[in-house]
Amino acid sequence: MSKKTSKTTRGAAKLALAAVFMFSFGYLLVPLYDVFCDLTGLRFTDEEAVALTPQELQEDSSRLVTIQFDVSMNQGMSWQVKPEMREMKVHPGRVYTTFYSARNKTAEEMVGQAVPSVAPIAANKYLVKTECFCFDNQTIAAGETVNMPLSFMLKPRLPPNVNVVTLSYTFFDITKNVSTANQLDSALAYK
Repeated sequence: MSKKTSKTTRGAAKLALAAVFMFSFGYLLVPLYDVFCDLTGLRFTDEEAVALTPQELQEDSSRLVTIQFDVSMNQGMSWQVKPEMREMKVHPGRVYTTFYSARNKTAEEMVGQAVPSVAPIAANKYLVKTECFCFDNQTIAAGETVNMPLSFMLKPRLPPNVNVVTLSYTFFDITKNVSTANQLDSALAYK
Protein backbone atom coordinates (compact mmCIF):
# COMPACT_ATOMS: atom_id res chain seq x y z
CA MET A 1 0.00 0.00 0.00
CA SER A 2 1.44 3.35 -0.95
CA LYS A 3 1.84 6.30 1.42
CA LYS A 4 -0.77 8.28 -0.51
CA THR A 5 -3.38 5.48 -0.21
CA SER A 6 -2.57 5.09 3.49
CA LYS A 7 -3.04 8.82 4.13
CA THR A 8 -6.31 8.78 2.18
CA THR A 9 -7.60 5.82 4.20
CA ARG A 10 -6.65 7.48 7.50
CA GLY A 11 -8.29 10.74 6.39
CA ALA A 12 -11.49 8.95 5.40
CA ALA A 13 -11.52 7.09 8.73
CA LYS A 14 -11.10 10.37 10.64
CA LEU A 15 -13.95 11.97 8.68
CA ALA A 16 -16.19 8.96 9.31
CA LEU A 17 -15.37 9.07 13.03
CA ALA A 18 -16.15 12.81 13.13
CA ALA A 19 -19.49 12.21 11.39
CA VAL A 20 -20.40 9.46 13.89
CA PHE A 21 -19.43 11.75 16.79
CA MET A 22 -21.50 14.66 15.43
CA PHE A 23 -24.54 12.43 14.82
CA SER A 24 -24.25 10.95 18.33
CA PHE A 25 -23.93 14.39 19.89
CA GLY A 26 -27.00 15.67 17.99
CA TYR A 27 -28.97 12.56 18.95
CA LEU A 28 -28.05 12.92 22.64
CA LEU A 29 -28.42 16.71 22.88
CA VAL A 30 -32.06 16.72 24.03
CA PRO A 31 -31.63 14.07 26.77
CA LEU A 32 -28.42 15.82 27.89
CA TYR A 33 -30.26 19.14 28.01
CA ASP A 34 -32.99 17.56 30.18
CA VAL A 35 -30.38 16.16 32.57
CA PHE A 36 -28.60 19.53 32.68
CA CYS A 37 -31.88 21.32 33.51
CA ASP A 38 -32.70 18.78 36.21
CA LEU A 39 -29.25 19.07 37.79
CA THR A 40 -29.01 22.86 37.69
CA GLY A 41 -32.68 23.66 38.29
CA LEU A 42 -32.66 26.14 35.39
CA ARG A 43 -35.98 24.91 34.01
CA PHE A 44 -38.68 27.31 35.18
CA THR A 45 -42.22 26.00 35.71
CA ASP A 46 -45.57 27.51 36.71
CA GLU A 47 -45.16 26.21 40.27
CA GLU A 48 -42.00 28.28 40.65
CA ALA A 49 -43.77 31.52 39.68
CA VAL A 50 -44.71 32.04 43.32
CA ALA A 51 -40.98 32.33 44.11
CA LEU A 52 -40.74 35.65 42.27
CA THR A 53 -40.38 38.61 44.60
CA PRO A 54 -42.96 41.42 44.58
CA GLN A 55 -40.35 43.73 43.00
CA GLU A 56 -39.96 41.28 40.11
CA LEU A 57 -43.70 41.35 39.51
CA GLN A 58 -43.93 45.14 39.27
CA GLU A 59 -44.04 46.42 35.72
CA ASP A 60 -41.41 48.95 34.70
CA SER A 61 -43.55 51.01 32.31
CA SER A 62 -40.72 53.50 31.81
CA ARG A 63 -38.68 50.98 29.80
CA LEU A 64 -39.29 49.07 26.57
CA VAL A 65 -37.17 46.11 25.53
CA THR A 66 -37.41 44.37 22.17
CA ILE A 67 -37.82 40.59 22.30
CA GLN A 68 -36.94 38.80 19.06
CA PHE A 69 -38.24 35.29 18.40
CA ASP A 70 -36.23 32.85 16.30
CA VAL A 71 -36.66 29.18 15.31
CA SER A 72 -34.44 26.60 13.67
CA MET A 73 -34.81 22.93 12.91
CA ASN A 74 -32.19 20.35 13.71
CA GLN A 75 -31.12 18.26 10.74
CA GLY A 76 -33.83 15.71 9.93
CA MET A 77 -36.60 17.64 11.69
CA SER A 78 -39.50 17.79 9.23
CA TRP A 79 -41.66 20.38 10.92
CA GLN A 80 -42.41 23.90 9.88
CA VAL A 81 -42.36 26.11 12.97
CA LYS A 82 -42.75 29.85 13.06
CA PRO A 83 -43.45 32.43 15.73
CA GLU A 84 -46.72 34.36 15.67
CA MET A 85 -44.60 37.50 15.58
CA ARG A 86 -40.90 38.00 14.92
CA GLU A 87 -40.47 40.62 17.64
CA MET A 88 -42.36 42.28 20.43
CA LYS A 89 -41.76 45.38 22.55
CA VAL A 90 -42.23 44.56 26.24
CA HIS A 91 -42.09 46.26 29.62
CA PRO A 92 -39.96 44.37 32.18
CA GLY A 93 -42.04 42.99 35.04
CA ARG A 94 -45.13 42.27 32.91
CA VAL A 95 -46.12 38.80 31.68
CA TYR A 96 -46.71 38.48 27.92
CA THR A 97 -48.10 35.61 25.88
CA THR A 98 -47.41 34.77 22.27
CA PHE A 99 -47.71 31.64 20.17
CA TYR A 100 -45.63 29.52 17.85
CA SER A 101 -47.29 27.58 15.04
CA ALA A 102 -45.94 24.11 14.26
CA ARG A 103 -46.89 21.90 11.34
CA ASN A 104 -45.81 18.30 10.90
CA LYS A 105 -45.09 18.02 7.17
CA THR A 106 -44.62 14.23 7.28
CA ALA A 107 -47.05 11.34 6.82
CA GLU A 108 -46.36 10.04 10.35
CA GLU A 109 -46.85 11.26 13.90
CA MET A 110 -43.69 12.88 15.27
CA VAL A 111 -42.49 13.91 18.70
CA GLY A 112 -40.35 17.03 18.94
CA GLN A 113 -38.48 18.82 21.68
CA ALA A 114 -37.62 22.51 21.63
CA VAL A 115 -34.33 23.59 23.18
CA PRO A 116 -34.24 27.32 24.02
CA SER A 117 -31.34 29.73 24.03
CA VAL A 118 -31.19 33.40 24.97
CA ALA A 119 -28.93 36.13 23.66
CA PRO A 120 -27.23 38.11 24.98
CA ILE A 121 -26.14 35.72 27.70
CA ALA A 122 -26.46 38.54 30.26
CA ALA A 123 -30.25 38.45 29.71
CA ASN A 124 -30.59 34.72 30.33
CA LYS A 125 -31.24 34.92 34.08
CA TYR A 126 -33.72 37.77 33.62
CA LEU A 127 -36.00 35.99 31.13
CA VAL A 128 -38.65 33.98 32.96
CA LYS A 129 -40.85 31.56 31.02
CA THR A 130 -44.02 30.75 32.96
CA GLU A 131 -45.51 28.62 30.20
CA CYS A 132 -43.52 27.18 27.33
CA PHE A 133 -43.81 24.39 24.81
CA CYS A 134 -40.13 23.73 25.57
CA PHE A 135 -41.09 22.34 29.01
CA ASP A 136 -42.59 19.20 27.42
CA ASN A 137 -42.25 17.01 24.35
CA GLN A 138 -44.62 18.02 21.56
CA THR A 139 -46.47 15.25 19.72
CA ILE A 140 -47.96 16.29 16.39
CA ALA A 141 -49.96 13.99 14.11
CA ALA A 142 -49.17 13.64 10.41
CA GLY A 143 -50.09 16.84 8.57
CA GLU A 144 -51.39 18.48 11.76
CA THR A 145 -50.81 22.12 12.68
CA VAL A 146 -50.82 23.20 16.33
CA ASN A 147 -50.43 26.51 18.16
CA MET A 148 -48.03 26.36 21.08
CA PRO A 149 -48.19 29.06 23.78
CA LEU A 150 -45.25 30.89 25.29
CA SER A 151 -45.79 33.10 28.35
CA PHE A 152 -42.79 35.03 29.61
CA MET A 153 -41.56 38.13 31.34
CA LEU A 154 -38.33 40.02 31.77
CA LYS A 155 -37.37 40.78 35.33
CA PRO A 156 -37.17 44.54 35.99
CA ARG A 157 -33.54 44.17 37.11
CA LEU A 158 -32.52 43.41 33.51
CA PRO A 159 -29.28 45.36 32.97
CA PRO A 160 -30.01 48.80 31.47
CA ASN A 161 -27.61 48.23 28.56
CA VAL A 162 -29.72 45.27 27.33
CA ASN A 163 -32.32 46.67 24.95
CA VAL A 164 -32.79 43.66 22.66
CA VAL A 165 -33.19 40.03 23.78
CA THR A 166 -33.34 37.17 21.30
CA LEU A 167 -35.15 33.98 22.31
CA SER A 168 -34.25 31.13 19.96
CA TYR A 169 -35.61 27.61 19.81
CA THR A 170 -34.04 24.66 18.04
CA PHE A 171 -36.41 21.76 17.44
CA PHE A 172 -35.20 18.17 17.57
CA ASP A 173 -36.96 15.01 16.36
CA ILE A 174 -37.10 12.69 19.38
CA THR A 175 -39.73 10.29 18.02
CA LYS A 176 -37.35 7.30 18.14
CA ASN A 177 -36.17 8.19 21.68
CA VAL A 178 -39.76 8.37 22.96
CA SER A 179 -40.88 5.15 21.24
CA THR A 180 -37.80 3.32 22.59
CA ALA A 181 -38.51 4.64 26.10
CA ASN A 182 -42.19 3.62 25.81
CA GLN A 183 -41.19 0.11 24.67
CA LEU A 184 -38.78 -0.17 27.58
CA ASP A 185 -41.45 1.03 30.04
CA SER A 186 -43.92 -1.51 28.62
CA ALA A 187 -41.37 -4.31 28.90
CA LEU A 188 -40.56 -3.39 32.51
CA ALA A 189 -44.26 -3.10 33.43
CA TYR A 190 -44.91 -6.53 31.91
CA LYS A 191 -42.36 -8.21 34.21
